[in-house]
This record gives sequence, structure tokens and C-alpha cells, in this order.
Amino acid sequence: MALRHRSVLRRFSHLFAICTLAFGLAAPAAHASAKNKPAAKAHVQAKAGKKQAAVASKGERNGRQKQAAAAPASKKLAGKAAKGKTTVAKVGRHAGRAAVASAVIIPERQSFGQLAGLHDVTDPLALKSSVALVLDQDTHEVLLSKNDHAVLPIASLTKLMTGLIISQAQLPMDEMITITQDDVDTEKHSSSRLRVGTTLMRGELLHLALMSSENRAAHALGRTYPGGMQTFVGLMNMKAKMLGMADTRYVEPTGLSSSNQSSAFDLATLVNVAHSDPLMRDLTTSPSYQVEVGERTVQFNNTNRLVHNPEWNIGLQKTGYISEAGRCLVMQTQVAGRKLIMVFLDSAGKFGRLADAERVRHWVEGSATHLLAKH
Repeated sequence: MALRHRSVLRRFSHLFAICTLAFGLAAPAAHASAKNKPAAKAHVQAKAGKKQAAVASKGERNGRQKQAAAAPASKKLAGKAAKGKTTVAKVGRHAGRAAVASAVIIPERQSFGQLAGLHDVTDPLALKSSVALVLDQDTHEVLLSKNDHAVLPIASLTKLMTGLIISQAQLPMDEMITITQDDVDTEKHSSSRLRVGTTLMRGELLHLALMSSENRAAHALGRTYPGGMQTFVGLMNMKAKMLGMADTRYVEPTGLSSSNQSSAFDLATLVNVAHSDPLMRDLTTSPSYQVEVGERTVQFNNTNRLVHNPEWNIGLQKTGYISEAGRCLVMQTQVAGRKLIMVFLDSAGKFGRLADAERVRHWVEGSATHLLAKH
């Protein structure tokens, strides 16, 4: 019995030793495992961080690639935006200038007639022109007058005298004349389709000056006149004096200078004389004309659209415009069987002078009808 007990005790001791050994081995392992949990976690986190960093790096690379691909479009949009910004800035500047102009009340540039208050004068036809004169060419009866003795700039109506001097000088019309830098407008800086170096016949230049009011053509005609420009302008003034045009003065042949001035009565005298010249009648009423300019064929048109209107019978005409003169028009025409001379100076609006001519024509026609009915 005792022997069995000792045997059991030995087995128990052995089992205890084994358990103790096992526990002794397991405890350090468990301790090591517990001790290494933060390190393992840090390792996992580091691994995840690396993965995230890789993903982020890949995203960044993709972003750069997309950005590089979108760069041209972005640059284009940026350019448009910049342009838009510039436009807005310009608008802003213009608006600012307008506000300043409004604040200081800067008046628009006025014609001499406006400055003199001639537009305040009323007339039965409510004309847009500040000066008007309509008279019978045969009887010299004045049918309508408004400020007819006012002396104003006459713009390209000047070219009627230029043309008359050239036409009556009997110079060779086939003589070639070259447009030079001297013919370029430095007064008003107006444009021209006759480039420097263009060579045309004198007759062609005269045609363009009278029909299309070509400034370089008119200047070249005066410049190449025997004796030069000074002689030519002297002849213009001498002719005016001879015709009794006491209110008229010329300083150059184009009308670009506001110093070229006259009155409605003086201009009616000039129209009457110019109408007696067949060449002047033909060239001033020509609807259009083509010239060879280098290798190009250039068409010029009449500055007075009434010459295209079949309701008008125009024997001679000339238009003119500079800001100081307003819009001007002179004509010899037949209305209701009467030969009339019409003069309109300093007309307001682009079509004011033509509208005034239409008003006068209808008025004369109406008056003639009324007289016929009365008899």
C-alpha cells in the first residue's frame, strides 16, 4: 500500500515537474508574445503605411500625368481667362473714362454752324441743315433760304473749284501723274485707296476727285499744276473773286482744311458756272468708275446716292464732310419742270442732307401741283 502510494506520489511529482516545465516554457513565450504585441502592431501599421504611401505615390503620379495631359487645355483656358480679364479691365477703364467725362461734362466736337447757333433757326420744312438755299437757275428767284449768307467751312465742295480750274486750263488729260507722299492727308488723316506710287492719267484723277471726292487725287492735281500748289490755290481764289464770290476763300484744293470757307449764295454761283462745263457735269454725276491700280482693278462710286435714284434728274452735284463743316451738298437738278440749284451746308446726321433734298423736291412738286390746280 505504501509502495503504491509512493508510486502515485512520484507520478504526481513527475507530472508536476512536467507541468512546471511547461509553464516555465510557456510563460516566457507568453511574456515575449505580450511584449512583442506593440512591435507587431507597429510592423502592421508600418506595412499599412507603406501600402498607403505606395497608393498615395501612385495617385500623385497619376495626378501629375493628368495635370500634364490637361496642361495645354488649362493653358488655353488661362489664356482665354486672361483675355477676358483684359477685356473687363478695358471695359472698366472705358467706363471709368466715361464717368470722368460725364463728371467734367466734355462736349462733343461741334461744327462751326452749331457753335454759331445756326441750327436754332427754324424754317418751314424743318430742314436738318443749318444753311440752305434753293433758287431757280433761270430766273434767279429764291424759293427757300436759311442762313444763306453765313460763311462756313465747305469741306469737299472745294473740289468743284479744283475741278473747274483743271477743266478750263486745257491741260493734257492723258498726262500720267504719280501719287506721292506729299498727297497723303496730314490734316485729317483720312484714308485713300490710291497708294503712294500709284500712277494715273490726269483725267482719271479728276474723275475720282469730283465723283468719289478722292483727296489724294485732288491734291495731286493741284501739286502738279504748272507753277505748283501755290500757283494753283492762287488761281482758285482769283477765280472766286472774278465770279463775285466775296465770301469765299481757299487755302488748298481738297477741302480737308476748315479754312476753306464760303456762303450758300457764293456756292450757288459756283454751281451755276460749273454746270455750264460739260466735263464737270459728266464727271460729277458719274455713278461709278474703275481704274487700274497696279495689278488691281479698283471701283470707285459716287458719294451722292441720289445720282442712282431715277426720281432725280441731276445735272451737277458735289458732297462734302469734315467735322467743322458738317455734311454738305450742292446740286443742279430739275424738279417739276424747273431748273433748280440747291445748297445745303452743315447738315446734322449722316443722311440729313439727302433728306433735306428730298423734302425740298416734294415741296416744289407739291407747290407746282397746287398752282396747276389753282389755274
